[in-house]
Amino acid sequence: MPGHPQSLSDLLAQHKPGHGLPQAFYTSAEVFEHDMETIFYREWLFATPAAALEKNGSFRRMKIGAFDVIILRDNKGEIRAFHNSCRHRGSVICTAAQGKVAKLTCPYHQWTYGLDGQLVWARDMGEEFDPSQHSLKTVHCRTVAGLVYICLADQAPDFDTFAGTVAPYLGVHDLSDAKIAFQSTIVENGNWKLVWENNRECYHCAGNHPDLCRTYPEDPSITGVSPDGTFPEKVESHFNRLEGAGAPSRFRMGEDGQFRVARMPLLDGAESYTVSGKIAVQKRLGRVPFLDAGTLLMFHYPTTWNHFLTDHSITFRVTPISPMETEVQTTWLVHKDAVEGVDYDLKNLTTVWEHTNDEDRRVVEHNQQGICSPAYQPGPYSPKHEDGVIQFVNWYLDRMRSRQPGLSMAAE
Repeated sequence: MPGHPQSLSDLLAQHKPGHGLPQAFYTSAEVFEHDMETIFYREWLFATPAAALEKNGSFRRMKIGAFDVIILRDNKGEIRAFHNSCRHRGSVICTAAQGKVAKLTCPYHQWTYGLDGQLVWARDMGEEFDPSQHSLKTVHCRTVAGLVYICLADQAPDFDTFAGTVAPYLGVHDLSDAKIAFQSTIVENGNWKLVWENNRECYHCAGNHPDLCRTYPEDPSITGVSPDGTFPEKVESHFNRLEGAGAPSRFRMGEDGQFRVARMPLLDGAESYTVSGKIAVQKRLGRVPFLDAGTLLMFHYPTTWNHFLTDHSITFRVTPISPMETEVQTTWLVHKDAVEGVDYDLKNLTTVWEHTNDEDRRVVEHNQQGICSPAYQPGPYSPKHEDGVIQFVNWYLDRMRSRQPGLSMAAE
């Protein structure tokens, strides 16, 4: 309900540990802008699987709030990122979401840039014009084991700790040998934090995900975030078996909780995310030796969670659009030599997560609608089933408290 202005500090102070956030965190345009400034414009963001940039000159365009970024593979095969703004009059250069180019040419006045971002042609600019002073502005870009990340900050935070931790886990999945089998992009009419809160628990799974529950365990000791890294004997045996076969699997989490990686078992006998529970792709992606090795679960706040299986891999990217709109992009990766209709059936490959994504969309949208009610009051999380949600909310609040601008906002 409208009321006296509240500072961000006031809103942060209202949060009760172990409970949901006050309403403004899910609805306020001012809080959303602070989310973007504090988190999305400062942190490393998952951009795309490197397999999406198949050839030199391949590019993908990514919009994050006010920013518009080109991610491309240059003529040396290196992946780079640039701001999608011409150094002449500021026009966007790439207007398509993706494609392949020999050079980057601005559609307005045809200023032309090489794939390294250097200005190579600008007509009638005079004798004193120095092209070297007008290269495209770069965006920090790093690749770890076939996954591309960008950072919009002038000075990027540490990336090496994350990369060094997860690279051995991802290495056995050989994402450099992958291609995109399918990609879906949906918009959920809910705040980006609700998308993440829903992802971080399976308390809702039995009542909402019939296909996923054929293979994915609801047991919170498997799906949750164990702060001390201890798991039931069944899971410990799973870790030992896989690590003994050369597939790093044991639970690891970043010191600040921003990322986690662990290779978790699926339900007994399940091999992959299919309705039958059997592998979806006969030409397998990676070198994990057992079909029942489960899924390597990796999340990295604020933009990605992932499932790396023995036959294929799935990446998810979360991008806020507005206070109550969030884009979720899902990409199914298979071996580059796998042939659709021979090695895999596309419907069989994608059904479980296409259904699950749509079910999650409805859950998030219902959650958002209820939070918008004047009657909303944050309730308690289940410490058994929603420990992952608590962990995410605490990470978010730590980031928000680290920088508190002089904003005021109307009480919701």
